[in-house]
Amino acid sequence: MKCRAAILVELKKPLVIEEIEIPALKFGQVLVQIVCSGLCGSQIGEINGAKGPDNYLPHLLGHEGLGVVKECGEGVRTVAPGDRVVLHWRPGAGMPCVPAKYASKLGTINAGWVTTFNEFAVIAENRMTKVPADFDPEVGALMGCAVTTGFGVINNNAQLKIGESIVVFGAGGIGLNIIQAAAMVSGNPIIAVDFYDNRLELAKSLGATHLINSRNVNAEEAVRALVGKDGADVAVDNTGNVKVIELAYRLTSGSGRTVLVGVPPKGSEATIYTLPLHFEKELTGSHGGESHPDHDIPRYVNLCKTGKLRLKELVGKRYRLEEINQAIQDMQSGEVAGRCLIHM
Repeated sequence: MKCRAAILVELKKPLVIEEIEIPALKFGQVLVQIVCSGLCGSQIGEINGAKGPDNYLPHLLGHEGLGVVKECGEGVRTVAPGDRVVLHWRPGAGMPCVPAKYASKLGTINAGWVTTFNEFAVIAENRMTKVPADFDPEVGALMGCAVTTGFGVINNNAQLKIGESIVVFGAGGIGLNIIQAAAMVSGNPIIAVDFYDNRLELAKSLGATHLINSRNVNAEEAVRALVGKDGADVAVDNTGNVKVIELAYRLTSGSGRTVLVGVPPKGSEATIYTLPLHFEKELTGSHGGESHPDHDIPRYVNLCKTGKLRLKELVGKRYRLEEINQAIQDMQSGEVAGRCLIHM
């Protein structure tokens, strides 16, 4: 069996659309037909070589999506053929497995435990969570990373309390969910900082109380004017830009929490004044919001059913698989507010 996939063949180059051959399933592996996939900033980092040389080229990409189980390998117990599943990069229930390798005209194509930029994918059982058969596939795809990470940052990393102030640098897919989650726990004020007005307006619709376009104004001065000279209770960086990381840390109060979601390019170094860390100030890196997909996703599905969680608004633009390089370009340029979704 063959299918199309978007393959990273060379760093800093467009993805190549090519046919790959689906291998026989091994222990713990599941064959999933991908319905749609989100495009996350992590993939942009992979394409640009943010973590340095890539020893696995050529390989597949994508870590958030929704699909339908077609076949299960030996030992799989948590899902069955016909199940609709959210695909996520954080491990959940079920077994890990050996990552799949695919044959193609380009040679052997490597893959991780989950990939979503292909029409069919061999995925580890513990990288998927079953959802209702009629669950919206676009909303399901967002739950693979953007939602679980954003809400996990608020619940697990920042542990934002009612009435605490928060400033969020970067209003992309994850940042927008951080803002929505902050609004749900009654953070105040909720300050969104970004370069693009279209993203800031979307942030406002999801709960941001104040908007700062840091291309036009001094963000540090603007934030302090809102939260006071002592700084915010929580500052979150989604950009991975070391200057923004330093700013977020400076803008965090002496008893506050700075949470780093974005990952700087390899070799980049931030400079911070560490003395406050010996008292009450906290600086932490987030790993997907420390989410537990098999526990968190069912809770978020229930919130969607009751209308308390707004995710459809997060879909910025829809693309076909053959348009994926345009989606990447639109995401990098700020052309699209919200998540770019790839439909298979």
